[in-house]
Amino acid sequence: MNVHASALAEAHLPDEQTTAFARDAIEDLSQQPKRLSPKYFYDAAGSELFEAITRLPEYYPTRTELAILKERGSEIARIVPEHAALVEFGAGATTKVRLLLNHCKLAAYVPVDISGDFLKAQASGLKRDFPALGIYPVAADFTTPFELPRVVASMPKVGFFPGSTIGNFEPQEAQAFLKSAREILGRGALMIIGADLEKDERVLYDAYNDAAGVTARFNLNVLVRINRELGGNFDLSAFTHRAIYNRERHRIEMHLISKKSQTVRMVGTTFSFRPGESIHTENSYKYSLARFAALARGAGWRVRESWTDAAKMFSVHALEAAE
Repeated sequence: MNVHASALAEAHLPDEQTTAFARDAIEDLSQQPKRLSPKYFYDAAGSELFEAITRLPEYYPTRTELAILKERGSEIARIVPEHAALVEFGAGATTKVRLLLNHCKLAAYVPVDISGDFLKAQASGLKRDFPALGIYPVAADFTTPFELPRVVASMPKVGFFPGSTIGNFEPQEAQAFLKSAREILGRGALMIIGADLEKDERVLYDAYNDAAGVTARFNLNVLVRINRELGGNFDLSAFTHRAIYNRERHRIEMHLISKKSQTVRMVGTTFSFRPGESIHTENSYKYSLARFAALARGAGWRVRESWTDAAKMFSVHALEAAE
């Protein structure tokens, strides 16, 4: 048993999810350069902070995508088959899916998310407003294979992956996710997906370094979570948020930078930091329409239609599974 496995064995962590968090955090912080997975941003506090980010004046993706879905809803509806099952990968708040439901004649909605309690609460609210819609939540990690409910087996399938989450994957991971989604949805499937576009670097910088500091608190919250759930002793005042645009890789990078030489402990493991050393917490890739089409094509999809706002800040694509 290695030292990390031994630490986990002695920690008596309360559940499987916390054990997985500890395992990933130990492994990632042991790398050079250090990193943490962005999926651990989203505890209750992190989710609230992200919702606050979406309302910031500097943060354009959410309001821009909402505007595209509103303005192009009738065009999307002409592509989506009637009485289809809409499968949302990583379902969050229902704001965006409601826009589709208002335009499309769907028979079923299958929200997929790792948090079962959150799914049930969202499904309950949606059912009140769309009583004729069959709603079948699936508690699963949407980045890995999962089974759809049998009740939707014979229905046409439409995937839904809004937001700019596809940009949080490394390109090879994004392609693997799109391949997995195509296999889950099956032959003849469609996919409605959002992707952030390349743009002026100052706009990108401001979007991830907002004046109110909400994104900084969101980034630091992963350390708060480690302290609370894994018995960590991170001093939040000893780390600072930094977001930069990597021009060569077409991505925003988020980092937590150590302000001083320090040693941190969690789950029986210690980690040393040099002044200026980074924990790389998230990437957000920005695509051109051509590069996104190539990514989709490599995963067995073809772009049937793409929509952008007038300023070409954001894009929504209708993909169809290649035969």
